[in-house]
Amino acid sequence: MKIVLGPASRELAEGVLKVIGCQGVSVVLRVFPDGESYVRLEGDVLGEDIVIVQTTCPPMQDSKLFQLVFMADAAKRAGANRVTAVVPYFAYARQDKLFLSGEGISVETIVRMLGASGIDDLITVNIHSEQVLSRFSFPVKTVSAISLLADYFVDRGYRGAYALAPDKGATYIAKEAQQVLGGGVGHLSKVRDRYTGQTAQSGEGLDVEGQTVVIFDDIISTGGTIVGAAKILKDLGAKHVFAACVHPLLIGDAAKRMLDAGVKEIIGTDSVPGPYSKVSLSPLISEQLKGAI
Repeated sequence: MKIVLGPASRELAEGVLKVIGCQGVSVVLRVFPDGESYVRLEGDVLGEDIVIVQTTCPPMQDSKLFQLVFMADAAKRAGANRVTAVVPYFAYARQDKLFLSGEGISVETIVRMLGASGIDDLITVNIHSEQVLSRFSFPVKTVSAISLLADYFVDRGYRGAYALAPDKGATYIAKEAQQVLGGGVGHLSKVRDRYTGQTAQSGEGLDVEGQTVVIFDDIISTGGTIVGAAKILKDLGAKHVFAACVHPLLIGDAAKRMLDAGVKEIIGTDSVPGPYSKVSLSPLISEQLKGAI
């Protein structure tokens, strides 16, 4: 097995290499003046099982997707035996339904493109809805990084922290974190105004006074939900409020708004490289790949 160090996830791929000890394949990436991408694999892949590590997070997720399919195609043309794509953040996974006449289903288009490029199977991390997996025409697996995030807090002395989901639908995430933290677990509720129809968050029934609370979610995008949750938790007397997610998209001023609302620290993984990517996915991905060596 050889690991292709995708340009969008080079540091993560290098971390995987250190764990499993196989050979890496570097990638030459150039962007032409007209914006088109050029990729070339620097290494022999003839007869090899190849793993391409390439996230497709914003910004420029379209370019990262094209780089991924170009790398897969290049590997197959160079004689690779099998191509596995490790895509920590899978772009377009939330575009999986038709709402209006004339729309397409973007995730199905992406899946067809990946298959046509020569990808034989795919591993992703905490895909937003596991129902999306049924759209794949080749083997796909999603794995969870929530325990890695919880380990981060244990290592920093916060064992026993309260694991909170931002809504009832994400309770399974908080419960997964609680298995590591060992503290309480709960979720915020949504209350609908019967006159306006608008929904608001509520902490009714939560007992977090004096406690350290970690809000766990799969994705934080604009941060609005976390801002509201942090204010509620502070009003309920929480001692510290942290925000932890697998995919820290943090669009615009999301991080500033969360910190201003009382969030002590924002912790994400390197599925989305950036200043808040404090937990590496390399142990999780390496565990998935070791059985194939």
